[in-house]
Amino acid sequence: MGFLQVMWKKKDMEALGGGIMYIIAGLGNPDKKYVNTRHNIGFDVIDALAEKYNINMNIRKHKAICGSGMVEGVKALLVKPQTYMNLSGESIAEILAFYKLSAEGHLLVVYDDVSLAPGNIRIRKKGSAGGHNGIKNIITKTGTDTFARIRVGVGEKPAGWDLADYVLGHFSQGERRLVDEAAANAITAAGYVVNGETDRAMNEFNRKKQE
Repeated sequence: MGFLQVMWKKKDMEALGGGIMYIIAGLGNPDKKYVNTRHNIGFDVIDALAEKYNINMNIRKHKAICGSGMVEGVKALLVKPQTYMNLSGESIAEILAFYKLSAEGHLLVVYDDVSLAPGNIRIRKKGSAGGHNGIKNIITKTGTDTFARIRVGVGEKPAGWDLADYVLGHFSQGERRLVDEAAANAITAAGYVVNGETDRAMNEFNRKKQE
């Protein structure tokens, strides 16, 4: 590698925020028509995290929009993959490789879950994709299902609805209020996870919210 290549790589690392210890990725679709849809709740949580911790989401690298900063004392990179949901793993695997981080212990993924009612979240340390194509692709591209995840409930699709139409639809006003509360809990849980307190997050938030 030549001198200029070394200097570029150093500047590139600095631009993305050297010393990253945790990748927090929210899943969604990039087009404007998907804003505020059920499938984009992962993006919503990342935006809320960025606002809370004053992180500027102004970096476009590795097929994603990113921002680096401190989350509860931990240097973190917030990530919104721009590959569309079903190819989320392409971006995330590339970022992990760039920072030489393993998914286990350094990756948290936030995404929608139709098996949970609005207002509920579930935190897990590992697990299968559970039918979620974004998670399936992350597992394929990283080669592991051992990474933390926060599932945010968006509600079960009504009978007779196509699943794709449902998750790409918008919340009702009542659902939006519940989901915003769940997103706030997801932010708190993320702070626990990056500090190695996933069990605390699970104990505090893996309870069914009263309907």
